[in-house]
Amino acid sequence: MNISTQVPSVNFHLWKPCNMTCRFCFATFQDVGRDDLPKGHMPPKESLAVVEALATAGFEKINFAGGEPILCPWLPDLLRRAKELEFTTSVVTNGSYVTQEWLDRVDGWLDWAAVSIDTVDPERLKYIGRTTRAGPMSETEYLSVTGMLKQRDIRLKINTVVTRLNCDEDLAGFIANARPERWKLLQVLPVRGQNDGLVDNFVITGEEFAQYVARNRYVESMGIVVVPESNDMMTGSYVMVDPAGRFFDNVAGIHVYSHPINKVGVDAALREVSVDPDKFLLRDGLYDWRRVRA
Repeated sequence: MNISTQVPSVNFHLWKPCNMTCRFCFATFQDVGRDDLPKGHMPPKESLAVVEALATAGFEKINFAGGEPILCPWLPDLLRRAKELEFTTSVVTNGSYVTQEWLDRVDGWLDWAAVSIDTVDPERLKYIGRTTRAGPMSETEYLSVTGMLKQRDIRLKINTVVTRLNCDEDLAGFIANARPERWKLLQVLPVRGQNDGLVDNFVITGEEFAQYVARNRYVESMGIVVVPESNDMMTGSYVMVDPAGRFFDNVAGIHVYSHPINKVGVDAALREVSVDPDKFLLRDGLYDWRRVRA
């Protein structure tokens, strides 16, 4: 059985650059050298070829991530092509570049947006590094972004990385105001080659993560789906593509990369990485993500 029939969702980290410097980030791709990726991303045609190859292989949902994917000038073109190929489309963003003008450019092509919001405390955001040169986004600005997305009939998910800095928080009050369909809680993940030397002060135990989940879970009474992902649940449960167009996994605590999809094909490249379909299902990776447009 093909992996795409068991794990029909794929994360394409198409863009290495980011305008924020989150100290715990486990997708920095600092180990992807200049020989592999001189500009931090593939050319537009090569990115498009990856999307088309993934569609041909049978994947049904594509999440464009980074870095910060909205920095990619041709992301709207990739979203349009993905919709032509009948993908359910999604973008994982820090929210700082979500504007009405950008939403005009992707109108009709973007089904889901996952906004990364770890806390709304400005001092904690600064310490984490989830801030631009102009400063961290405010709670009001985050609510403005989530409101814009919902006004455009884009389905909303919020991703929260739970770390030593925010594990004592009750963020559910904010989540109740933002009203995402899904709230994904991620235990901060150390990955060698990605956040070495930076993540140590942010690591928490499984028990501390479980306490955060329990404290904030009351939003489920409002119809918000809470999706906790411990370190064990995260590793090996995703199909992921790096900015150089290669599948990769994090099963061994370090990124392991395949040969480029555009050179060897999806099937051959997938055989070089580890994906656990059972873990994918256990973390609620398969849900009702398809939308019906009027």
